[in-house]
Amino acid sequence: MDNPNITAHTVTRRNFFKLLGGGVAIILTWSDLFATGEIADDKSIAAWIHIQENGKITVFTGKVEVGQNIRTSLAQVVAEELSVPVNDIEMIMGDTMLTPYDRGTYGSLTTPTMGPQLRKAAASLKDALADMAAAEWKTDKQSVKVKDGKVTGAGQTLSYGELTKGKKITIPLNDKVTLTPAEQWTVAGTAVPKINGKNFVSGKHKYVSDMAVPGMVYGKILRAPSYGASLVTANVDKAKASPGVTVVQEKNFIGVTAPDPQTAANAIARIDAQWTPSPQPSKANIFAYLKDNARQNDSGKSAKEAAEKAFAASTIQVKQNFEVQYIAHVPLEPRAAIAIWENGELTVWTGTQRPFGVQEELASAFSIPKEKIRVIMPDTGSAYGGKHSGEAAVEAAKLAKAVGKPVKLVWTREEEFKWAYLRPGGLVEVAASANKDGSITSWEFHNYNSGNAGIDTPYEAANTHIQFHPSNTPLKQGSYRGLAATANIFAIESVMDDLARKLKRDPLEFRLSNLKDERLKNVLQSAATKFGWKKEKKAGHGYGIACGFVKNSYIATCVEVMHDKATEELKVIRITAAYDCGAIVNPLHLESQTLGAILQGLGGALFEEIDFMDGKILNASLSSYRVPRFTDIPPLDIVLINRKDLPSAGAGETPIVAIAPAIRNAILDATGIKLYTLPLIPQGLKTNS
Repeated sequence: MDNPNITAHTVTRRNFFKLLGGGVAIILTWSDLFATGEIADDKSIAAWIHIQENGKITVFTGKVEVGQNIRTSLAQVVAEELSVPVNDIEMIMGDTMLTPYDRGTYGSLTTPTMGPQLRKAAASLKDALADMAAAEWKTDKQSVKVKDGKVTGAGQTLSYGELTKGKKITIPLNDKVTLTPAEQWTVAGTAVPKINGKNFVSGKHKYVSDMAVPGMVYGKILRAPSYGASLVTANVDKAKASPGVTVVQEKNFIGVTAPDPQTAANAIARIDAQWTPSPQPSKANIFAYLKDNARQNDSGKSAKEAAEKAFAASTIQVKQNFEVQYIAHVPLEPRAAIAIWENGELTVWTGTQRPFGVQEELASAFSIPKEKIRVIMPDTGSAYGGKHSGEAAVEAAKLAKAVGKPVKLVWTREEEFKWAYLRPGGLVEVAASANKDGSITSWEFHNYNSGNAGIDTPYEAANTHIQFHPSNTPLKQGSYRGLAATANIFAIESVMDDLARKLKRDPLEFRLSNLKDERLKNVLQSAATKFGWKKEKKAGHGYGIACGFVKNSYIATCVEVMHDKATEELKVIRITAAYDCGAIVNPLHLESQTLGAILQGLGGALFEEIDFMDGKILNASLSSYRVPRFTDIPPLDIVLINRKDLPSAGAGETPIVAIAPAIRNAILDATGIKLYTLPLIPQGLKTNS
């Protein structure tokens, strides 16, 4: 939604408001889209695609745009199958009243799941257009051509809109419809510019934090001073004394509304609240805590015994613990929501990866049917897996219900650091061994708390025992770009380098000799060739390599670092990555996604970490929490491997997983120092040496 001023009429459930890229305002009533007043069966074409009488094609999906450019790539695959220009496609995304149910935008699932779904809907619609024209013209379907937005046959030509007259096509999707193979793509597979891209770079696009509605007031919430603290008493008299302030108090929930954000913040600050803290572990003892509180099981006992026996019998051994700190998502836009109640029904605009999930949260919070709740997700300023939950939406809705006015609530950057969930910290224990010929004889791997994504080794090993141990976490934790694969692949690829060094083998050659997966071999060789792996290094420089397979795609990353012994300065000199995610839908945006993931991974590799003590986040600001800056970014080459013979996979996550171990291995090559923690050098190389 690009319009910052939404009238009371347009927010009712009877109407849907939007602005086209050209700035023309259009009001579409619900009946204009679906005459029944309900979302069409998601097995029918009408649930996914509607051809308007003016020829514009509206596409509906519950997936959302958070910077990964799926608004463009999904429009491309529809345009490809319908044989129309991308500019004819209008995407309606993440609106629980207008789009089919969707679990959420996560797990790199949009391209491999929603892409085929919309392609099937578009191809089914194209086939239906041919049927409609053949019936109307009383001619054979085979003589009808459907192309370039027009249907021709029997000496006649009609545009798609003229043929359908704006009516919905309610026939079921054809599960056997033929899709255009990637080798024949003309729209998909090309570098189509970002849809609405000019609105973002010009500042025209309005995020939830920019939006306003008539009669709106601003909300703030009283937060506890630490995790686990319980409210004892709260004196709100001083807050109530502020002009225009309303205090909302429901049990332990206390919030205020005010005519402007500063007045609301001042009122919250005037509340005299007394809290009782509860004991919490701190960063200093977190890894012992995670292991001590892990849930153990006896599964795989025989595999464990076999791995231990093979390890003991081997002459080349690596046994090491890895520690991975909690880190924050740091989205460009902190959580924000606008909530409006009208006739017992609720409409919420919020930045979330799961609009239908937030709808369900709201239904539970207010004990009303979810059909009375509409959640709208405007294109939002990044998420990285950090916006699955609807805290801001629930808070704004509580305040709006209490005061009887629309309420806008925007979290501060400090609130986002302190009260949003984090990437889990974790302890990883690895014991691996090899024969002198370089074959891996045992591989035992335990992850405590971080997660099991990417936990399986891609390398051949005679005996394996791999286990994830969930644990109690003292901090809020949840999804993060790449999930636990960042931790697990860091450990896997570090151990592989340590084994290679003990065997006096080239790290690239050692990996290749223990791999059967040809796609993983290919990205390793492609990255190494582009990087110049065999090239002679300068004094004080080191090369590192790492690879990974997650989300049905493959990444390999090479890094060169420079270490100045005199100053102890360590610098990443250059990065090369090769990426294979099947058939490429948009090479320009794929390169951007790969680049973005690697640069985000650079922060987690080098310096990002949450500092906490007694339940309090101690570095809850961008001045104290280090993220990559322009000066941290080295030259970066990306090799995209276009496998048109394979289905397209999602690309938002996988490229992040190999950068940390590649840097770690490059540091080892340059200095001989083995690092086993993430971040690697938060206070410089000496601290971790």
